[in-house]
Amino acid sequence: QVQLVESGGGLVQPGGSLRLSCIASGIIFDWHVIGWFRQAPGKEREGVSCISSSGGTTLYADSMKGRVTISRDNAKNTVYLQMSGLKPEDTAVYYCAAGQVPLAPCLRGAGMDFGGKGTLVTVSS
Repeated sequence: QVQLVESGGGLVQPGGSLRLSCIASGIIFDWHVIGWFRQAPGKEREGVSCISSSGGTTLYADSMKGRVTISRDNAKNTVYLQMSGLKPEDTAVYYCAAGQVPLAPCLRGAGMDFGGKGTLVTVSS
């Protein structure tokens, strides 16, 4: 049974930082591209960042580029999303997803077959 479990969300003030984690089980982790996505209230889900199976290549969406860093620890089956300079418009449920796909389509969500239930990030004073 494949599971991806996100954690690390919470309430943070504007300008603050959070580190999200995604732990996967039931898949051969280092065969999979992992992506972070988010969905704000009333908006469509959008890609935030993706990382290649080895961790050597990363992609970032323009909306958060320069404010987020994605990384992975294949020994721990875990991917991280370090976020800083958070803004109220970053408020959303953040999800991780896994797929055996090339990196390029990941931000569109294409081929990301497995996903978690998400963790809520609220940016507010």
